[in-house]
Amino acid sequence: MKEQIRIASGQGFWGDLPKAPIDQVKRGPIDYLVMDYLAEVTMSIMQKQKLRNPDYGYARDFVDVVSEVLPEIAEQGVKVISNAGGVNPEACKEKILEAIDEQGYEDITVAVVDGDNILDDLDKLIANGHELANMETGQPIASVKDELLSANVYFGSKPIVEALDKGADIVVTGRVTDTGLTLAPMIHEFGWSFDDYDKMSAGTIAGHIIECGAQVSGGNFTDWETIDNFVDIGFPIIEAQPDGSFYVTKHEGTGGKVSEQTVKEQLLYEIGDPTEYITPDCIADFTSIQLEGAGDDKVYVHGIEGRPETDTYKISASYNDGYKLSSTLVYSWPGALKKAKKAGEILQGRTDDLDLDYDDFRVEFVGVNGCSEQPLTDEIVEAEHEEVQMRVSLSGYNRDDLNRFGKEVAPLILTGPSGVTGFAGGRPKASGIIAYWPALLDKNAVSPRIRIF
Repeated sequence: MKEQIRIASGQGFWGDLPKAPIDQVKRGPIDYLVMDYLAEVTMSIMQKQKLRNPDYGYARDFVDVVSEVLPEIAEQGVKVISNAGGVNPEACKEKILEAIDEQGYEDITVAVVDGDNILDDLDKLIANGHELANMETGQPIASVKDELLSANVYFGSKPIVEALDKGADIVVTGRVTDTGLTLAPMIHEFGWSFDDYDKMSAGTIAGHIIECGAQVSGGNFTDWETIDNFVDIGFPIIEAQPDGSFYVTKHEGTGGKVSEQTVKEQLLYEIGDPTEYITPDCIADFTSIQLEGAGDDKVYVHGIEGRPETDTYKISASYNDGYKLSSTLVYSWPGALKKAKKAGEILQGRTDDLDLDYDDFRVEFVGVNGCSEQPLTDEIVEAEHEEVQMRVSLSGYNRDDLNRFGKEVAPLILTGPSGVTGFAGGRPKASGIIAYWPALLDKNAVSPRIRIF
């Protein structure tokens, strides 16, 4: 058993810094590179891509990363784990195998973890009594079945552990939990039992801390002015111990910061009841976490407690839910806000005169209440602003009527208040709204699949 393993986060979301995972491998010693690409909406985007091209549906830039670090995988034993497979891990695997072959490596093993995509199995599941009721509304998934774009099970660490136990150097998965990517190598390396829930929770919390990449090492930090060198910000690394304790750190010489405060902020990210952080592997108790500074850019985390997992998987589904259209115009001094406000009123009036079918009409004034949504008091309207961006948005189920509204924005330049600019790119067009459908499914209704290549 190793005394310690170093698990490096290389990606917080699909579209994160392209060089970050490569730097994690090349700028210092690590044992594992874990990369999280999948947000809830990402699955629907990938599904749309796959419908257009059956060879797509995964994070294609992941293949570029793997190609770049193949020497370290082959010669230093670095292992890579990622959910970059999206809705098409098979195609992702094929591209990785091509890259391995092109570079002449023969002993690199690739594993695929899938079985999470249940979109084609919904009829059978519904027939077997699994309603997949929306966790917020209680409606059965059958009510939106014809509009579904994606439906995926959140698997946990177990299938990844099995892949590592079978000798995988690169593990490509579909939808697994962000935390499972980090927990799995700890179980594999330290021989943890799946029913040791304190250790399962420790690995889960370690995964939660680094799942968003540099958000725990200085990025998006409240006290951002205390951060040095955002340009070369270092991504986080977990130094895991067999007893479940771990350190949070980053490579020496990189920018950013790892401190008690950056770790605490990340711990609060996307959690509900802190005593019940539910994953497929365990229920972690965030109130049990003990942490303390352990030197420059290093925080020690220990004392974590947990409880047994639930008997259900979470389902992440997405579906088409109408359309939206947005456009902007910029109004300048003098009276910038008064002009922008009047422009919004004109658009509302012309929309009503056209008797367009829509559900929501919204006007925001960026620079005034685009973020805060404060009410526009007379005092605010009368105050002078150098410039204000009017942002108008409509939503509804009639795409043609929303596109008809799009023809009303540009005419305001010559038929509304003066001092307007910032219109470019042609008439705005309506685009689809993708809505989220969370549900639960009995664990005995679906199983992951592990294949080795």
